Amino acid sequence: MKVLITGGSGFLGINLIRYLLDKGINDIVSLDIADFDYPERTRIKVVKGDIRDQRLVSELTQGVDQVIHSAAALPLYSKKEIFSVDVEGTRNMIENSYQNKVKRFIHISSTAVYGVPDHHPIYEDDRIQGVGYYGEAKIMAEEQCFQYRKQGMCVPVLRPKSYVGPERLGVFAMLYDWAKDRRNFPMIGSGNNRYQLLDVEDLCEAVYICMTCSEDKANQTYNIGAKEFTTMKEDFQAVLDEAGFGKKIVPFPAWPVIIALKTLEFFKLSPLYKWVYETACKDSFVSVEKAEKILGFTPKYSNKQALIRNYRWYMDNLHSFEGKTGISHRVPWNQGILGLIKKFF
Repeated sequence: MKVLITGGSGFLGINLIRYLLDKGINDIVSLDIADFDYPERTRIKVVKGDIRDQRLVSELTQGVDQVIHSAAALPLYSKKEIFSVDVEGTRNMIENSYQNKVKRFIHISSTAVYGVPDHHPIYEDDRIQGVGYYGEAKIMAEEQCFQYRKQGMCVPVLRPKSYVGPERLGVFAMLYDWAKDRRNFPMIGSGNNRYQLLDVEDLCEAVYICMTCSEDKANQTYNIGAKEFTTMKEDFQAVLDEAGFGKKIVPFPAWPVIIALKTLEFFKLSPLYKWVYETACKDSFVSVEKAEKILGFTPKYSNKQALIRNYRWYMDNLHSFEGKTGISHRVPWNQGILGLIKKFF
């Protein structure tokens, strides 16, 4: 089996590559605009390029059995870049995959397509209403996939919750940084809401099942998330407990904090964007019943286990990214003024 992974240099990409190599799949091509700086580069074919490059994508999809499309411009990118990469890039990838007779095109979408729902759990056939440019772009990208599914192509679409694990930094690095520095951690709202997460290893397992199961099972849309999760306050407290300094989650009234964060975002003083600060105090969990019944998907990690596993990786690898910031999942986000506020906790 020859597999092309877009976004192979990213957090999910490298975890997928490692997972598939462990499964004995060795004919892997990584396509990413970022450098591939992992030891696995000697075991796969690495191509540095853009998923919007039609000539390159046409060339790379020839002779490929399956494409795993995980490349995306994340919410901190500009509106133009988000729609260009997430929509036009997806269109370019799936068009060329179809033309070159790729057997399966596995699209990694997001539960951001559900927006802020009025009930829980969320099912795959619930209304989609993306919040922000990223959510809207993910819906449009899915529409590209559904068009080719209607044309007879096998196009599994996975909608994962926010996933954590080795190599994951981004917004979660803020929690780990405060825990490491012996600080309490502020919570938007009471923290009594239930916010489902997902371990990246469980997502890799779901992808692998879609690669290897029968076409009728694979060619559907699935929510993917942790099976076990408690309240956001309890799950995040597990990281502070793991740090071992006796620090606590500190709840704050939601709306004053949201207004403050909205103002800070406007002046580019905080990395937290609307989707984060407006949903952090609300319930957010999906049903994984469909994936369990049809795919036989069984999540291995709870929220707490996933967060602690990620925190331990963070501490073990702190030397490799300390002082670095960016807008991808692979580097910590610049905390801005929130880094100064940390001193008061």
